[in-house]
Order: sequence, then structure tokens, then C-alpha cells
Amino acid sequence: MQLTYRYRIKDKHAKRLNSQAQAINLIWNYCNETQMKAARDGRKWLSGYDLWKLVAGCTKQGLDLHSHSAMRVCFQYDKSRRQHRKPWLRWRSRRSLGWVPFNTGHVAYRDGGFVFRSERYEVWLHRPLPEGARIGAGSFSQDIQGRWYVNCPVEVCEGVCLPGSRRWTHRVGIDLGLKDLATLSTGEKVEVPKFYRQSEERLATVQRARKTRRARAIHAKTANRRKDFLHKASAKLAEEYGLIFVGDVSPSKLAQTKMAKSVHDAGWSRFRDMLAWKLRLRSGGMLLEVSELLTTQTCSRCGCLPSSRPTGIAGLGIREWTCDDCGTAHDRDVNAAKNILRCGLTALAEGALTSRLGSPALRPRVVTMQIIGGPPQP
Repeated sequence: MQLTYRYRIKDKHAKRLNSQAQAINLIWNYCNETQMKAARDGRKWLSGYDLWKLVAGCTKQGLDLHSHSAMRVCFQYDKSRRQHRKPWLRWRSRRSLGWVPFNTGHVAYRDGGFVFRSERYEVWLHRPLPEGARIGAGSFSQDIQGRWYVNCPVEVCEGVCLPGSRRWTHRVGIDLGLKDLATLSTGEKVEVPKFYRQSEERLATVQRARKTRRARAIHAKTANRRKDFLHKASAKLAEEYGLIFVGDVSPSKLAQTKMAKSVHDAGWSRFRDMLAWKLRLRSGGMLLEVSELLTTQTCSRCGCLPSSRPTGIAGLGIREWTCDDCGTAHDRDVNAAKNILRCGLTALAEGALTSRLGSPALRPRVVTMQIIGGPPQP
């Protein structure tokens, strides 16, 4: 399993990294200009290898940059252009956040610091790297407040949870929400602190006064608090359970509705990612996504769709309802979590591609890179 350890670099190294970031911007803009000319002239679009041939040797012409960093820029430009399906991309300027990539083996960890291009970068080492870890292809990155970080991908061993052990037999279904971040099938609820809502009034005052730097600091603090909360909540669940089923709610789709601000403040996507890699790393457990189609409307006790169930947009405000068939009183979110757990266990037991509710197959959430070191980041 590959994880990325992230550490903050001390500010005294910012000048050198800023110089390299400007060289990165120059190469990126050259690639963009070359690709733009090729697209407008109707010629063959350039690949990452073609761009690398054009910029080869540029680091010997006065650019404060490693040749492998220049190569990574070319390949990343080609990858980004293909992902966005555009003939060319935006230009990078001084306002762009700094980024300096490096290849495997070009950064070494020595005596609490990192050595790159014969220069040692001191960091705040809140969590040491694993013994014998080899740093893969990572990068130096800059946040919106101008602070620099080093991102070190390393291979780590996954946790082992033997079948039949107490943690593996502990299974739970989770329904994600806006008022409560996670409602468990056991009836427990993890409430959302709503960090952005708490700082919204203060942020509006600062923005009206056009205090840009102060506004950035407020945004960064809000993101740090949210990230810290999600880390603690996901760690608690990963320690207690070995198999977790979660609904496949799409934050990107809900972010296009009137609930966008609350969806972004909840942080569903990051919460699921944290759960996935913590389960794998700590206990060898697993996080599976289950379609939550009709999980709110289906009675978790008798499995029917009663006429008294909450339906449509008008039913969103109904938080409790009673089944007409069996007379069971349900909490809306707890009932959905129980259905998610039942749906997941049924699909695992039968090996079926659809659950009892006729929903799509279980999908394991695979995470290849996560940040587990360093101070909270926006």
C-alpha cells in the first residue's frame, strides 16, 4: 500500500523553492505554447515524450531545476490536458501555487531532514518515515499562504486482520448526511460541526474590507479544523470496525444544487477516503460502497415499501416515520444505515452484482495515496 507522508518545510528554504517553481512555470508555459501552435496549425498533438524532447537540455541553460523535474512537468502537462480533454491548458503565473516534482530516488531522508539536489531542507518532523522506506516520485508543493511542503510517497505494509477475529466480525453500515456526518446502523450518530458556517460571518466582514490575506487565513483555519475532525472521526471507526459499508452518495452532483455549501462543509469524499486507507493500514479491513437507492424508503425490519414512507423532495423534512405493514417506528437515517448494512452483507454472501433492493454492485473504494504526516493542511 502506498501512502504519502507530508511535512512542512521551514520558511528559510522558501526562496530556493520559489526560484525552482518559477522555472517550472516557464517550462509549463513553453509546453502550453507549443501545444497551442500545433493545435491551431492542425498538426499532430504533442505527447509527453514529444514535449520532453523539446525541453531536453533546458536545465543546462541557466534554469535552477533538475532535469528529471523538467521531464515530470512535460508528462504531467500531457496527462492534465488529456484528462480535461482540452487542446491546451491555462498559463501558470506567479499567482499559481508553487510545485516542484521529483523522481524516485532523488530525495533522501537524512537526520530529520530531506536532501534534494545536494541541499538539505529542514522540516517539522511530526511523524517519522517508516524504517527503510524508499521515497518514490513525489513533489514539493506550496499552499495558498505561501508555505512549502514535501510530499513523500512510500510503500507501507497493510494491517492484518484474521477472519473470525473480533474486529473483523464488527460490521456496520453508514449513511452520510448534512446534519449528521455519519449515522451508523447501531443508532450512533457523528454530528457535523459545520466549521465553515461558524466562520462565515467573520469571513464576510473580512472580505468586505478587502483583507485578502486575512480571508485566506480564515479559509485555511476552517479547512484545518475540518480535516482534523475527519481524521479523528474516521480513526475511531477504523479502530472499532473491520468491515464498513457506506452509501454511494455523490458529493460532486449535490454540489451543483442549493445544498452545495453544506455538502462542501461536510467533507464526505475526504471522510470516505480516510476510512478506506485507515481500515487497510491499521486492521486490514475494508470499506465498500453500496448503492443507497431506496434505502431511506424501505423498512429495515420487514423489507417492504409502505405507503407511509417519505418520498420525493417534500419528504426530505420527514426525519421519523412509521411502517404501515409492521408498525415499526423508524429514524430516517438509522433506517437507511441498516438497509445499507443489509444490502452489503447480502451482496457479499451471494456474490451477486445487485443487492436485494435492485441497486448496483458493491464497489471497493481503492485509495493509493493519502497524507498521514505533518501539520493540518487546507
